[in-house]
Amino acid sequence: MTRRTAAGALGVLVAVGAVACAPTPIDLPDTGYPWHTRIVATTFWVGEVFDPAAPDGSQRVSAYDSMWLESYGGCDGVVVDEECRTEPRTAVNGFFPTRMRPRQNPFYLDLPYDDVNDDKGFAHRGDVIPWADEPGYIDDVDDRSVSLMKNRWVILHREGRVCFGQIQDAGPGEYRDAAYVFGDDDRRPDNTRYNGAGLDVSPALNGCLGFTDLDGQDDHVDWAFIDDKDVPDGPWKRIVTDSPVQ
Repeated sequence: MTRRTAAGALGVLVAVGAVACAPTPIDLPDTGYPWHTRIVATTFWVGEVFDPAAPDGSQRVSAYDSMWLESYGGCDGVVVDEECRTEPRTAVNGFFPTRMRPRQNPFYLDLPYDDVNDDKGFAHRGDVIPWADEPGYIDDVDDRSVSLMKNRWVILHREGRVCFGQIQDAGPGEYRDAAYVFGDDDRRPDNTRYNGAGLDVSPALNGCLGFTDLDGQDDHVDWAFIDDKDVPDGPWKRIVTDSPVQ
């Protein structure tokens, strides 16, 4: 895919960032990457265990961090009867958790392409990931200890609200859906679980985007990749995660 420059959209992005969490109608800015529209988004959080019997049923670990719970600083929510549960997030404190102090960016998400643990995902990442041939990535394409996805930024839009987050996991449901994640035809995800969700978002993004449900599967978002230099200031930049795969 030939990526367009995002320089022309930078002014729009900065303006959007200033009102990012207010429900103001906007045009989707040109980030240089294709937009994926009306995608079902579910909510996940560090420390969540939604199915202890499933290989991907715990968010104590992620595809890129075998100690995600420790790296993040604990449960990204509230602990009730030894269970990590989510909580509502508001603009009062920048959508940050209310019961703990995160060590990493609470504005995180996943997309269904695991470029490290999935054999085919790793084998083809140099061909499908748009920035794989760019400085800072090209030398690591064949290094399985490095992810080309982890920590990348995504812009998300829902009903006039625009927020930004970093990729910290892979899923939901699928782990090599390159056609959806990197395609330019706005296709639907391959995943059929969780109402066909195409991404999970963190509680901070859930609150920032004004989701209807705290932990549901009926909210839809538009999303696109965005280069870090084009991400405007906002609560999503109070802490920027730059940790490697572990």
